[in-house]
Amino acid sequence: MIRPGEVQRLSAGTGITHSEFNPSKTDPVHFPPIWIIADRAGLAPSSEQKAFPIEERRGRLRLVASPDGERGALALHQDARLFIANLEPGQRVAHAIERGRGAWLQVARGIVALNGTEMREGDGAAVESEAMVTIEAETEAEFLLFDLG
Repeated sequence: MIRPGEVQRLSAGTGITHSEFNPSKTDPVHFPPIWIIADRAGLAPSSEQKAFPIEERRGRLRLVASPDGERGALALHQDARLFIANLEPGQRVAHAIERGRGAWLQVARGIVALNGTEMREGDGAAVESEAMVTIEAETEAEFLLFDLG
């Protein structure tokens, strides 16, 4: 079971059997599966799951996955960092992008402006050749920000 605010990392490695389904017959599920290809083949199958309470991501970017699992994040087998944030209308966060890296923003809910461009629930955008991304909430919003090597 994955509950709101939880992140799960599943590495198929050398092979697994896996399925996903909504156990509720009445409640809809809002669940974005994200696939990040490992940086090497032949890894042993593994999984990790952790809750990131709203207090840790309200008004700020909370690191939830990274190559070495720093700051309590899940460990990835890739040069990528995943952040989650929940913002109130008018709140803003910024993230510096190192030279040679890019970013991807995925809006889970609400309306935000990414470097001044409006994005809505379900929208995603790639950012390249920028030193900084600024995300400002126009409504209550939740989004994922990927910093990619």
